[in-house]
Amino acid sequence: MTARSNSAANRDIEYHLHPYTNARKNEHEGSMIMERGDGVYVVDDQGNRYLEAMAGLWCTGLGFSEERLVKAATDQMARLPYYHSFAQKTASPVVDLAEKLVEMTPPQLTKVFFANSGSEANDTAIKIVWYYNNALGRTEKKKIISRVKGYHGVTIAAASLTAMPYVQTGFDLPIANIIHTGAPHHYRFAKEGESEEAFTDRLAQELEDLILSEGPDTVAAFIGEPLQGAGGVIVPPESYWAKIQAVLKKYDVLLIADEVICGFGRTGQMFGSETFGLKPDMMTLAKQLSSAYAPISAVMVSDPIYQAVADSSDKLGSFGHGYTYGAHPVAAAVALETLKIYEEREIVSHVQTVAPQLQEGLRRFQDSPIIGEIRGIGLIAAAELVADKAGKTPFDPIGKVGAYFTARAQAHGVIFRNLGDSIAVCPPMIITEAEIDQLLEGFAAALAETEAWVAEQGLAAVA
Repeated sequence: MTARSNSAANRDIEYHLHPYTNARKNEHEGSMIMERGDGVYVVDDQGNRYLEAMAGLWCTGLGFSEERLVKAATDQMARLPYYHSFAQKTASPVVDLAEKLVEMTPPQLTKVFFANSGSEANDTAIKIVWYYNNALGRTEKKKIISRVKGYHGVTIAAASLTAMPYVQTGFDLPIANIIHTGAPHHYRFAKEGESEEAFTDRLAQELEDLILSEGPDTVAAFIGEPLQGAGGVIVPPESYWAKIQAVLKKYDVLLIADEVICGFGRTGQMFGSETFGLKPDMMTLAKQLSSAYAPISAVMVSDPIYQAVADSSDKLGSFGHGYTYGAHPVAAAVALETLKIYEEREIVSHVQTVAPQLQEGLRRFQDSPIIGEIRGIGLIAAAELVADKAGKTPFDPIGKVGAYFTARAQAHGVIFRNLGDSIAVCPPMIITEAEIDQLLEGFAAALAETEAWVAEQGLAAVA
């Protein structure tokens, strides 16, 4: 073994297996070590300061230094650092948070189950759907439909929903009873000359055909993000969700709204379901629920689902599902304080106020010869880089140019994330107009350097 210095970066290489990372590449290059946060900024162990234009992983809605959340955690730790919700026990912050979430979410959602991550929430949603249909004697109605480019997590079941190769290849996924339908990305998947209305008609018909081919008595639920996040920030056409929900209702298929990224103001309404007109039977929440200061997630369920689950638990003696750290009192206290801050500071109104500056600012780059589409809503957006603008031709290999772009942006003090060659933007929701200007300046600098590099490398013709 080669001797290394005792720096954090070298010890990280020595001991840490990173998620979503090329392990061999990390051995050679190492990782950036973050030391502290300040509002929308983070600072690494070399003292470099970055505007975090991805809110970490789409999650730190209140930025990286909200003292009220720190106090909420420490106060709860001093009072009751841990308890569980098994066997008719719980802690008071959990009760308060459950009540608050039921008040905030759509009225048909009447109960909440707590977990620790978006992946766990979506995994739990699948189990509840199966338990529900078993309780009703519909033992064959178990298949779950998700969409191409949907992202729902990385547990075995959630990764099966996540219809992207990098999550499934090498893991023997997807599992049985998970099936997929098309993504509502008109730019990338519409046929030549196909309008958005015709495109959504076709997607709705394809969904109906899928349900009929599988057998309506075997299809239990459809899960979708109101706006697809990690798949490339895919904003659905205006009529998409109305047409999809009509098909689901026709065949008694439950709708699960994955609000893990969209929830709590990100799209300009409290929930993406409001922005896009969803009426879900279940809703999964995480990330901005606690502004990521403590791990917590939630599954909201409608009363008919709860009643069937409750009857079955009475018959079987227990609802045999739960997590040691689910409904953790510290995480619940932090989440509750987060929701109070969102209301007191009118975060949704703030998003509505500053979002046009971000969206319009990014769209000023639409004429770049390597940008095919800029899309987004609220404080979430993406710019898709292409080799041929007229033909919408992707770069080959996908991801190389996007990685170069994000590296150059980072050199200019702004952290974006490339989803293949789509550059994602999702800053903390507290971002100011001056900070949006800085974000856009970093984008512009990285784009200019990427255009020059692409031309130099012969990856595309750049005038």
